[in-house]
Amino acid sequence: MAYPILESIAGPADLKALPPERLPELAHDIRHAICDQVARTGGHLAPNLGVVELTIALHYVFDFSYDRLLFDVGHQCYPHKLLTGRLPLLAALRAAKGMAGFPEPRESDYDLFSVGHAGTAISTAVGLARGDDKLAGGEGKSDRNVVSLIGDSSIVNGVALEGINNAGTLKRQFLVVLNDNGMSIGHPQGAMASYFDRVRLSGAYHDIKKRGRSVLDRLPGGSYLEELYHRGSEALKAMIASEHLFEHFGLVCVGPVDGHDLPALIAMLEEVRQIDRPVLLHAKTIKGKGFEFSEGDSTTFHSPKPFTVEGCRVEVRSEGRSFTAAYADAMIEMMNGDEAIVAVTAAMPDGTGLSRVAKAHPERVIDTGICESHAMDMCAGMVKAGKTFSGGRPPAIGIKPFFAVYSTFAQRALDQVFQEVALQGHAVRLCLDRAGYVGGDGAVHHGFMDIAMFSPLPGVVQLAACDEPTLRAGLAFMQQYDDACSVIRYPRDNVAQRPLQDGDNVPPFVLGKANLMMRSPVTNGQKLAILAYGTMVYHAAEAMRELHQQGYDIDLYDARFAMPVDSQLVASLIGAGTKILTIEDHALVGGFGANVLAAASDAGLPTQGVHRLGHPRQWVYQDSRSKQLAAAGLDSASIARTCRVILSNHTPAPTDPVRRLTT
Repeated sequence: MAYPILESIAGPADLKALPPERLPELAHDIRHAICDQVARTGGHLAPNLGVVELTIALHYVFDFSYDRLLFDVGHQCYPHKLLTGRLPLLAALRAAKGMAGFPEPRESDYDLFSVGHAGTAISTAVGLARGDDKLAGGEGKSDRNVVSLIGDSSIVNGVALEGINNAGTLKRQFLVVLNDNGMSIGHPQGAMASYFDRVRLSGAYHDIKKRGRSVLDRLPGGSYLEELYHRGSEALKAMIASEHLFEHFGLVCVGPVDGHDLPALIAMLEEVRQIDRPVLLHAKTIKGKGFEFSEGDSTTFHSPKPFTVEGCRVEVRSEGRSFTAAYADAMIEMMNGDEAIVAVTAAMPDGTGLSRVAKAHPERVIDTGICESHAMDMCAGMVKAGKTFSGGRPPAIGIKPFFAVYSTFAQRALDQVFQEVALQGHAVRLCLDRAGYVGGDGAVHHGFMDIAMFSPLPGVVQLAACDEPTLRAGLAFMQQYDDACSVIRYPRDNVAQRPLQDGDNVPPFVLGKANLMMRSPVTNGQKLAILAYGTMVYHAAEAMRELHQQGYDIDLYDARFAMPVDSQLVASLIGAGTKILTIEDHALVGGFGANVLAAASDAGLPTQGVHRLGHPRQWVYQDSRSKQLAAAGLDSASIARTCRVILSNHTPAPTDPVRRLTT
């Protein structure tokens, strides 16, 4: 499909050359280009559709080849990328040689940070403002404008509020654009969300929509907004919100304004650009703007899989049963029989499957909003409440919080796991979705360090599921494990359609014990045992079918636990002269294989026969998950090659997978 206006934009200079009356045509082209591509490949749709006019206006007013633009989360950056010359990359969205789904400095100097976690934009913008001033000779000396674009749900994040608090001390231009669409990924939660609801529904917002254009037409040039406000302009009082929450942080707060009214946005940005103190521009937008299906269901179309649109009917492509769906069903069944279980999420009810759980148990599913640290501490408090005796009597039941969170976001609550959970011995249950490589979301979202984060914490138990039956068995273990914090990880992938072991025959999880999955039919005296963690069991099993036919003597274990590892199994294998290959969808540094090596070393056993496969110590960018695994040597063909190298008894060359991935 042709996008005539968009195709004429090779960069912001071309945008600025367009007459204002052509900008709505450009907005139309951008929306259709994004929707057409996401329909083919998947990606973030609704967040980007909602900021099209806002992004056009920002680039029309500012010069971000010199000025600074910071994105929060970053999943709303597609229009920005298209306006900065990256339309040719759109056809390979989220693929290795195409456009990354998040800001990416490797693509363009217009992207200042690789970013995919909420709450960071204001703090990094404050740093840029202070750095630019220092380089220019003193506070307020720099002529580089600084703008951060943040969503209304991200702004409740603790880091964002810390940034706002510090931004209020600046004595220079500094603009925070609050993209208020009344949504995060799902419906936002908490008192701050209620506050924004009241602001949106206030008479002031509707008044400014009616009168804002005429007021803007009368504004004189220069920095007069505050002066006019103090002179008593009633319309400007509607725009400059003296009782706005963030006014108390030291920011001039303007709005709410209509985030889809291009002429009004441009006029307003021209004015606030001149103010030499921090300003928050509150822009009201519609998530999924431009298409009835995405406006009507912006949660489903936040980051959909490929889809087709046929008239009024939209069908999202089904690609099998995901681990997330399997987790949701398992949680519903456990909660049906255990009143003590409470399910928790931090603004990811759909992404973690808890939206389905909430329909079955609405009173026992808690969404805290984008605040993983708070959610973790809240879980610790719930466990403590169940341990506290009242009047000498124990509570009727304890409380078993299961916190479902992406592995990459669990990093944000490491201090809380250390201090309030592990140190106290509280049995908080962490369920880490999107562990390992995540495919198209790329480097900002890979869950490659959770084992390393939690292994040093005394008492913390770490599990992994390789399929749906083991996910259920692992959760059942966690349900009954009250001694300490437990963690289970599973990937952004589909469960096996044909499990290696039938659900009725899966042995229950026993603390620190692996499970034999496949025994070699061959006995030739040269033996290897694969200890696979999580879904790597299935890649190893596929490799072993080929290796057994070739006469290799290899057994396969589902390791199940990264901490504690099955030290008795490790000792028995090494004692029998069996070589060991550990395989994990995690960094080698501090990972499962490192724990196996440590167990062998602690027992005084030789470790030269222990080999490891895992994520290489390098950044891995967007592509399909299968290609990422293959590049890391974690697909079945690479595992088979590695096994042959280990059993060939030759010294690996620098390019061999054993040498490359174990050093």
